[in-house]
Amino acid sequence: MNTGFRTQARQIAVSTLYSLDFNNQLDGEVDLSVFPGMSEEEMGALDEEVVLFARYLVLGTLENRKHIDDLIARYAINRPLEKIDYVDRNILRISFFQIENLKDTHPTIIIDQAVKLSQSLSNDVSYRFINGILDAFVKDGRRDSTEEQA
Repeated sequence: MNTGFRTQARQIAVSTLYSLDFNNQLDGEVDLSVFPGMSEEEMGALDEEVVLFARYLVLGTLENRKHIDDLIARYAINRPLEKIDYVDRNILRISFFQIENLKDTHPTIIIDQAVKLSQSLSNDVSYRFINGILDAFVKDGRRDSTEEQA
């Protein structure tokens, strides 16, 4: 399976969630026939895998947003959710969603992709913040599953 399409899909998903978040539209009906900020021509030029995966990330994140936002709040102890930059908040959202739902992708890969997204879309220090939160979540999850098996 070609996994290169996932990087592009993650970028589109973050941009879409950013747009919805910035415009206070996270709770409404979402039409993803064309992603925000894209023309129909740009949309038509995307590989079908990219479109499907981006839609999966956006819709899955939105459906699980309350749970995901609770997780972010739990791990971003010193920064309330509403104080986290829009881009960083939505990178975290899709990353938490993926860690919990993409069983075919190792969490380290998801964290690495989140860090790369942050480095290209956000400020110079955000990637450390994102890496720390996601890493703590993954380590806690592993410890919880290890304790259950013992």
